[in-house]
Amino acid sequence: MNDVQESAPNARRTAEVSIRVAEPGDYGAVADLRWAWLTENGDAPVVGHEEFTALFIAWAAANAGSHHCTVARRGDTVIGMAWLAVVPRVPSPRAPERASGDVQCVYVVPAERNSGIGGRILRSVLGRAGDLGLERVTVHSSPDAVTAYERAGFAASERLLQAGPQHSAGPRPSGRLTA
Repeated sequence: MNDVQESAPNARRTAEVSIRVAEPGDYGAVADLRWAWLTENGDAPVVGHEEFTALFIAWAAANAGSHHCTVARRGDTVIGMAWLAVVPRVPSPRAPERASGDVQCVYVVPAERNSGIGGRILRSVLGRAGDLGLERVTVHSSPDAVTAYERAGFAASERLLQAGPQHSAGPRPSGRLTA
């Protein structure tokens, strides 16, 4: 399917980008994207880059059954990613096998943003969710990305609610949780 209209200013550049399921050999580059995301937002890492990369690669391998990574590549360079976390749900007599998904860690390098690549990644992730028969797919978005998710088909739901974790002892920790 051609996701790019020829009249788009970045049509040729976007057409050169491939979107595919990440392979284990991609995980180092995906770890670099996750590192770049943190530093781009001015946050300070608590581990060194090499240690993080090793931990990330091990985590991705250990969680490959539940967390599916999609990457955007321009040639040999990984320029974007998104993860689909698949969560089994309690069986129902109407649906003995159930699962839902959560889109996590969508990131496109700054030089490639606003070219349609993020939308292509999301379409791929949602296609995979459909292939897996997921009941729904959620996303926790930054304020700046809400419209991008809406363009991809996400909408607010009156029935999907969230709460923070309850801590039985001591004050609730301050600071933000990151995706």
